[in-house]
Amino acid sequence: MNDWWIVLVSLVPWIELRGAIPLSIARGASPLQAFLLCSAVNALVTAPGWFALELFYERWFKRISWIEKRVERVRAAGRGHIERYKLLGLLIFVAVPLPGTGAYAGTLLAWLFGLPRERAWLAVAAGVFVAGMLVTAASVGLSHGFRWIVKH
Repeated sequence: MNDWWIVLVSLVPWIELRGAIPLSIARGASPLQAFLLCSAVNALVTAPGWFALELFYERWFKRISWIEKRVERVRAAGRGHIERYKLLGLLIFVAVPLPGTGAYAGTLLAWLFGLPRERAWLAVAAGVFVAGMLVTAASVGLSHGFRWIVKH
């Protein structure tokens, strides 16, 4: 298995580990290896993402309409979680294994709502690992189910 492809898929916004874990397992990685690699890589986007927002959002990104529309969608989707539960809400938001709720969106939400940086990074990373466990469990279950169907 070529781990670089899996790493790259783990870094693609909106796909992240939700696509990388099943792909990794399908390419022959053990579920544990897929979980650890994809979750670790995906959790690492938080710090550079935060710094990119601080450096570029107000200067350039905010002026691009399609970026601003996406930012507003993420803000609307996560507002209730963040305003009500703060860091726990951020963790839960990121942990939901659906497109648009991963490390990138969590980092953006934490930054938009002014959550404390280091604690927000930990909440996003914890959410990524919870999502990774859920996606791995689903991937293993679907894989076994598909093999059973093919056999019978």
